Amino acid sequence: MQKDDVIEWGRSVLNTESEAVKIAAERLGDSFFHAFEDLFYCKGKVILTGLGKSGHIAQKIASTMSSTGTPSFFIHPSEALHGDFGMMTPGDCLLALSFGGETREILAVAKFAKELRIPVIVITGKPLSSLGRLADHTINGGILMEADSLGLAPTSSSTVALALGDALAVATMKARGMTPEKFARLHPGGSLGRDLAQIVDLMRPSHEISALFEDARFEDLIDGMTRSNFGIVAVIDKQRRVLGCISDGDLRRSLRNYGALALEMTVEAIMSKAPKVIEPKSRAIEAISIMEQHKITALFVCSEGGELLGLVRLHDLISAKII
Repeated sequence: MQKDDVIEWGRSVLNTESEAVKIAAERLGDSFFHAFEDLFYCKGKVILTGLGKSGHIAQKIASTMSSTGTPSFFIHPSEALHGDFGMMTPGDCLLALSFGGETREILAVAKFAKELRIPVIVITGKPLSSLGRLADHTINGGILMEADSLGLAPTSSSTVALALGDALAVATMKARGMTPEKFARLHPGGSLGRDLAQIVDLMRPSHEISALFEDARFEDLIDGMTRSNFGIVAVIDKQRRVLGCISDGDLRRSLRNYGALALEMTVEAIMSKAPKVIEPKSRAIEAISIMEQHKITALFVCSEGGELLGLVRLHDLISAKII
């Protein structure tokens, strides 16, 4: 068994499947649009069903739809025939996958959906099959050939079905106006959730932060620094807009430079002006970038008008496993 032969086998599969997806894309038409409409305007949940390999693909599509803003779940057709029909209610929408379109269990699920007046969308390689004719909208998932050496194993056909499901999910996602912020709320865990996490979900709220006016005394500064224990104090005006900040480092430098005279100084004389700030809807990765660029470990979170809303620290980002 030669290396070049194995690589060529793999390349042949990928080429065959990519060509099948390309053909499916070229023949998209009215049925795809009307299927999209049913999904977009669905008041309930989108129900996915399929058996065998089609069932695995249907489960993945259900997961993709749910994660992109279209509530969906998978129902096993055999289980449906033994009580799980109760999971289907008027207002839902059914998306059934069957390459041949004659699977008895899937036909039974589709017929039950029709009884409930649930829209039935079908992805099948045989649009004129029993399932294709039963559907309200049939999306052609036909192929020229499977990609395996015998031309029998679901390879190209399952890839096309998956791609068509993704196409429906993404089209619906775009129509719903999905934003990175909304997407992040659906993916709070893992690296994806960490990359999209917002500052508002990680910051310390303003009531936990010590904030002083410019005319506050040195002893007020010591009290504030001790009380919050964050190593930084905000300096604000009467409208709670951030004017400056005093860190542990600023405090030490004032004592080193002025000695006992520092004890008579006001906060205004000690503070660092125009501290780096970030808005609450910003992503955590932006905060990391600012901190790295300016070699700091904390950012005040402010409104667009500069009002103090909170504080995000490098320690908080580490605790949340953002870095």
